[in-house]
Amino acid sequence: MIYLDNSATTQPRPEVLESFMKVSSQFFGNPSSIHGLGMEAERLLRRAREQAADLLNVEPHEVVFTSGGTEGNNMAIKGIALEHQTRGRHIITSKVEHPSVLEACQSLERLGFEVSYLDVNGAGIIDINQLKANVREDTILVTIMHVNNEIGSIQPIKQIGAILREYPKVFFHVDYVQGFGKEPLSIKDAQIDLCTISGHKIHGLKGTGLLYVKNGIRLFALANGGGQERRLRSGTENLAGIVSLVKAMRLIQEAQKKGRDQLMERQEKLLRHLKENPAVVVNTPDQHRAPHIVNFSVPGLKPEVVIHALEEQGIMISTKSACSSKSADESAVLAACGKEPGISAAGLRVSMSYDTTTADIATFCEQLDAVITNLQQIMR
Repeated sequence: MIYLDNSATTQPRPEVLESFMKVSSQFFGNPSSIHGLGMEAERLLRRAREQAADLLNVEPHEVVFTSGGTEGNNMAIKGIALEHQTRGRHIITSKVEHPSVLEACQSLERLGFEVSYLDVNGAGIIDINQLKANVREDTILVTIMHVNNEIGSIQPIKQIGAILREYPKVFFHVDYVQGFGKEPLSIKDAQIDLCTISGHKIHGLKGTGLLYVKNGIRLFALANGGGQERRLRSGTENLAGIVSLVKAMRLIQEAQKKGRDQLMERQEKLLRHLKENPAVVVNTPDQHRAPHIVNFSVPGLKPEVVIHALEEQGIMISTKSACSSKSADESAVLAACGKEPGISAAGLRVSMSYDTTTADIATFCEQLDAVITNLQQIMR
């Protein structure tokens, strides 16, 4: 099997699974318990938090462990909105965010908040001047993703952070789920206030993640109870999942240092091949793109038909998520980029990992050409 759907989820590393099993079996005490087993678990939790903070170059108390990207994004967006609504009820985001951001914003609109959705250009990148024009006296939050999960475009996060420092009452949240471990980003240098990371996108386990919350920032807690995780996420900590997350974070950063250049070379090889095929339209931008995502369309062919035809050859790719579409067939991201319906309804996504080989890409290119040719002949 050639697995090219790593932006949907990744295969857990053996070391990650091993750490989860070890903690589950040997450190199963509740970190809140005062007996020896509980205190041992609490020490392990504290060490994991310190290690996660070190990997992100932040402070340990700024790390809040979550169940993944969706919870982290909701915690950040709703937490800021509900806690600071007396100061303002205006939020800024973009039209190409992940559904967990867009739908969180839409839920707040039903509570009386106002949301401005920034346009993007053909590369899926916001206009900085439009962002500036939309900041108001009652703006309390700007939430912009780092790497787009469908087309791989990279937003100018550092530039946005610098601009927002001129507005000290505005908080800045970044969805870093697709970027972490693939596209470098300094939380401190970009002056980010809240930042979301998910474990299963980096060869960790589903149900693991974290939210960076800058020191001093108050959030309205969405889960109340025992007061765990700075009283922001009550509930007994998933210690085994947390330890496995930190292991995955360390491993993906090591892989990034060693393999990012090779990943970019494989992406270039794939893009060159796609651009040579007259039946294909490449949607991933030529510049300001992450190294692991390539999005393209084959107008006239239904994406699910192409996906299933490739699956018969042992190759796994994907299309846009159903929850992120404007309609049953169209990618909201591609539509926001100005793609015509015949292209935006035919989007296909290849997402690689550091395990993807040059031979994998060569085989994919060969099989894709054959699938396109066969399907076009059938349709004649």
